[in-house]
Amino acid sequence: MPVLGATMLAALAACRPNGGANLAGAPPEATAATTPATTPATTPAASPATTIADDPACPGVPARRAPDPSRPRYVMTLDVRPKAATVTGTIDVRFTLDFDTDRVVFRLWPNGPRQRNEGAFLEIVGPVEIDGRPAADASSRDDPTALVLSAAAAIPRGQGVRARLSFSLHLPQPARDRISAERDSVRLGSFFPILEWTPGKGWTDDPPTTRFAEASTAPAADFDLTVTTPDGYGAIASGDLDRPGHWTATGMRDVSLAVGHFATATGVAHAPDPVQVVVGVDADVRESPQPYLDRAIAVLEASSRRFGAYPWRTFAVSVTPGISTGIEYPGHILHGPGTANDVLTHEVGHQWFYALVGNNQARDPWLDEALTTWVEARYEDTVDDYQATAIPAAVRGRTTETMTYWDASDAFYLGAYVQGAQALAALGPVEKVDCALRIYAADNAYRIATPSDLLASLVRVFPNAAAVLARYGIRP
Repeated sequence: MPVLGATMLAALAACRPNGGANLAGAPPEATAATTPATTPATTPAASPATTIADDPACPGVPARRAPDPSRPRYVMTLDVRPKAATVTGTIDVRFTLDFDTDRVVFRLWPNGPRQRNEGAFLEIVGPVEIDGRPAADASSRDDPTALVLSAAAAIPRGQGVRARLSFSLHLPQPARDRISAERDSVRLGSFFPILEWTPGKGWTDDPPTTRFAEASTAPAADFDLTVTTPDGYGAIASGDLDRPGHWTATGMRDVSLAVGHFATATGVAHAPDPVQVVVGVDADVRESPQPYLDRAIAVLEASSRRFGAYPWRTFAVSVTPGISTGIEYPGHILHGPGTANDVLTHEVGHQWFYALVGNNQARDPWLDEALTTWVEARYEDTVDDYQATAIPAAVRGRTTETMTYWDASDAFYLGAYVQGAQALAALGPVEKVDCALRIYAADNAYRIATPSDLLASLVRVFPNAAAVLARYGIRP
């Protein structure tokens, strides 16, 4: 979720939209590559790391949980036309449910109230098939983000399912959001029909938020993504680029994509294994990619030491016009101009808390935001500043409110992000908080965690964690 940066915490009450000065007038470095730009090639994807190195400063960290071997597997093709502001695509997804059902639910997040108001519209084109047979559309008009399909026969738990569909997406021109087309630049986040359930609980029916926020509570999945663009355009996406226009992503809950004319910079983070990092800055932004690259590498390395190894082999940042902050996706974050500062630190931090460890974004938005604010504060050395930040009386003790509550509040950042980080700081020494969060990340990797899961990890380091968190309204 976008962060309002904390470079000058004395100005927090003003809710500034950026974390630092706008560098839009700075030219790209002469050594930067020009279009077409793509994420760096790697060998075919392997399973993410499942262990964490022994650390005497944080004893008892378990082996990292591996992705569910029966996770969904998407094969997706996209044809992106920036000048026409359209995307057409196909999805072929195989999955196994852990509950009995007679329906299959995809979420169409571009049809949420914020996106529709800006001009986005996702439409299913042609028939939808489940296991090779046409599926009836049983969607309700009450929620245009839910595509509900009736299966021809009941689907028992443990049975493999295959669904196929085609879609078209009209992009806003432009929009200050995760979905946008602005001149020759396209930004695509939460943009395709995605299976939406919580393992062990069933299909989710979270209301779409009116805020600039990620939405998906999808389980970790594998993606095989093929992207076609007009000649001369570059693309940057989540996952490993194993041939031009083709990415594979392993154990990611969502993927994102940017298309445009990019100046790029590439490097390697040791987190602790080598991670190929690419930053692409769209030509209309006119900034150097190097500051973004330098900070991304530094944050990946520092956060890996504190919270466990970065879970994938590639990481990408796309800087495009039209947004003032950033928004996270597994392995790839979408940024606006002038954000090579604490805004970028925060969004990189989400690779642990949101991307690796998921949570229900509608019910528990504080869970990833408070923890990621902690990641940011540890890197920026601003824990004391956050502790000294005043929380408005109206939201004091309301850290755990749902997105329905925060949609109607102007204090989401202070009430959930900052207040949640204050609760963590109140537990004890910062290194011990890092240790507890490292345990939480290992125990809950590649799954949807709950506040109770967080508390279970915290009490292993801080036996009084429940009492301390309760002072901030956090009662799992």
